[in-house]
Amino acid sequence: MTDFSGRPILVTGAAGGIGSAIVRRLVAANADVVVSGRTEQSLHDIAAETGCRTAPFDLTSEDEIAAALADLDLWGVVNCGGYGGEIATPMETDIGVFDKVIAINARGTLLVTKYAARTMIRLGGGGAIVNVSSQASLVALQNHVSYGSSKAAVDNITRVSALELGRYGIRVNSVNPGVVMTEMSEFYWGRPEIGGPYIEQMPLGRWATQDEIAGPVLFLLSDDASMITGVHLPIDGGYTCR
Repeated sequence: MTDFSGRPILVTGAAGGIGSAIVRRLVAANADVVVSGRTEQSLHDIAAETGCRTAPFDLTSEDEIAAALADLDLWGVVNCGGYGGEIATPMETDIGVFDKVIAINARGTLLVTKYAARTMIRLGGGGAIVNVSSQASLVALQNHVSYGSSKAAVDNITRVSALELGRYGIRVNSVNPGVVMTEMSEFYWGRPEIGGPYIEQMPLGRWATQDEIAGPVLFLLSDDASMITGVHLPIDGGYTCR
């Protein structure tokens, strides 16, 4: 069983479905988890349930991220904070929404990596970063131009960060989940005319659970993955192998 032996690990987007599943698994594995979301109030339930420390900040604010992480000693990070944005084709996209999706998903991931990595380098103990990307960065999904573009950027941030941080013993990987029926995805993928054809094209033929995303995240953070960096791991029931 994985044991993080009190290593401090930050999880952004910790109040969401996937984020909270990751937090619970990390706590069970003896990590010292620091949960982050946009406000302290949004973190109340997961912090009360698990006893985690809190470090709220807005992913679009470099000043807030820098201030929150300045004195926070970290060994690991899970960048799970995200925003779905819109369901739109390139012809219909609202550029204001596109900009917000990029600001939260891609720019936010980069900013957290920027300031967390400085601390990890200073501490000199190596570490691991896992970015929660999406299958939408690996294959084209209809009406996902904003979200898919932001997650493609997350994958590139992952690769470049792995290249730059490897010399410090810091590994950086991403996971690329398929559809998990969280509140954010239900309104679109829950429609029979949308979800039905998708499931039919997936070899495993079912939706992923939140714990099925959390498990591989913990593996990539753990010492069992000590020689793995710069990879993008699909967790999509085989959808992207078609």
